[in-house]
Amino acid sequence: MKNIRRVVLGFGAAALAAIVAPTGAAQADAVADFYKGRTLTILLGHPPGGSYDLYAQLAALHLGQYIPGKPNVIVEHRPGGGGGLAAAYLFSKAPTDGSVIALLPETLAATQLMDPTRGRWDMRKVNYIGSFSDSNSAYGVRKGAAATTIEAMKTTTVNVGCTGRTSASAQTPMIARNLAGLKFNMICGYRGSGPYMLALARGEVDMIVMNWATWYAKLADQLKAGEYKLVAQTGLERNEDIPDVPLIQEVVGDEKVDAVFRFMAGGDPIGRALFGAPGVQQDRIAALRTAFDKMVKDPAFVADAKKRQALLRPKPGAKLDQYAAEVLRTPKEVVELAKQGMSGYQANCPDCGKKK
Repeated sequence: MKNIRRVVLGFGAAALAAIVAPTGAAQADAVADFYKGRTLTILLGHPPGGSYDLYAQLAALHLGQYIPGKPNVIVEHRPGGGGGLAAAYLFSKAPTDGSVIALLPETLAATQLMDPTRGRWDMRKVNYIGSFSDSNSAYGVRKGAAATTIEAMKTTTVNVGCTGRTSASAQTPMIARNLAGLKFNMICGYRGSGPYMLALARGEVDMIVMNWATWYAKLADQLKAGEYKLVAQTGLERNEDIPDVPLIQEVVGDEKVDAVFRFMAGGDPIGRALFGAPGVQQDRIAALRTAFDKMVKDPAFVADAKKRQALLRPKPGAKLDQYAAEVLRTPKEVVELAKQGMSGYQANCPDCGKKK
């Protein structure tokens, strides 16, 4: 009987293994079946020429080979509103089957809290796939501007070029103006970083706030030559490439303003990141995350990124979900003060702008 029992138990284990083992394989096959012969679209909210496009084009060239089914990957630009128009499209009209993913501003979670009517999306409903690099933005002023230091900008007006209200190019300088009293004249409406870089070169604006990766990729020679100078940066901590450039909260404001700047910088560790449309099946998200993690370790991809001067500090998707969740847990009083800072008027905050 013991021998018979061993045979029966052994058969049960083998049968169980036969049942369980195909599950993962079946899921992989299902993902491959879905993506085979299909086109995967990377949605951007900015025009060609900036850091969003830089990383999206890299992904378009390399990501598909690691996704089961090896889909063709293309980039689609839907510029407007600092990425807001593309975000609205993603959450309302884009396919939710995994055939569309996005590379949109890291500020979407903060905008969702500050301006729900404009932020017609819910970042709780998406899953991040992976980040290419963090996105500390740097305040760069042109040589010859009326003020070339943050201290001087407290008393002297400078023109600041920006895209839309949902972009980092507009948000933190508006807060610095309204809450900390910097003399920033905001000139928004440029359709991407290319046009406002050109405006800076022509002297149409005195300063822009732009992702450090774009400064590095597009204007490194001009920075080295002294044509432009970095006077501050956003972020939760200083970018390791520009450690001598202070965080904006280190040079302006008080504790209340500091909390607002840190809230606004909560997306900087997310940076230039891909995420899925809301409702994408989890097995497809898992496959895309695995593909991203493999891609950023591929020597051919790393070499291509270096050739294009694209900074790489990759992070996995699950970690990015945590960063976004942290932004969405920001206390209401900090969000309310940020909303005042983003308005067109001086904030009703008598203590704001006082030195720490």
